[in-house]
Amino acid sequence: MTLTIEAAGPDQLPIVEALLSEASAWLASRGIDQWQYPPHRDRITRALNEGVCFLALVDRNPVGTIQVDTFADPEFWTPEDKPETALYVHRMAVRRSPDSRGAGATMLDWAVDRAAGAEKAWLRLDAWKDNPGLHRYYEAKGFTRLRVVDLPHRRSGALFQRSTSTARCPDLCPAH
Repeated sequence: MTLTIEAAGPDQLPIVEALLSEASAWLASRGIDQWQYPPHRDRITRALNEGVCFLALVDRNPVGTIQVDTFADPEFWTPEDKPETALYVHRMAVRRSPDSRGAGATMLDWAVDRAAGAEKAWLRLDAWKDNPGLHRYYEAKGFTRLRVVDLPHRRSGALFQRSTSTARCPDLCPAH
């Protein structure tokens, strides 16, 4: 089985929403309240129209989704972080099935390659503040936790970044 990643089109909104809803249900089944709301259709639609929402496919079947773009949430990323030096991951979800094993790691490696190809120094993301299992996952995938931004109106705020010096991107990276 080979995993490929390709841009999702606006007509694939139901697929992206289904992947996010499935991830939400899985989290709830484990007692984690992350993503316990309907998917942000407006944000997903905008990402699909801008070409920054992607599907991970195994044998042409969707097993994951990831959004990678230049949006640095100003409530999290300060001018001192130099937001322009990074690409940012949003709404990453992986289906819980045998054929999706390793898809999350592959999508993150792909996103690092994409950031390197865009001549960015970092791939960044924010995660739910009270999901230590997710924090360990990102750290195991080469991300460093920078800090936790504790805003009373936001559950997310654990900030992570990974250097694009780890990129393995013969097709996406500029010549060095």
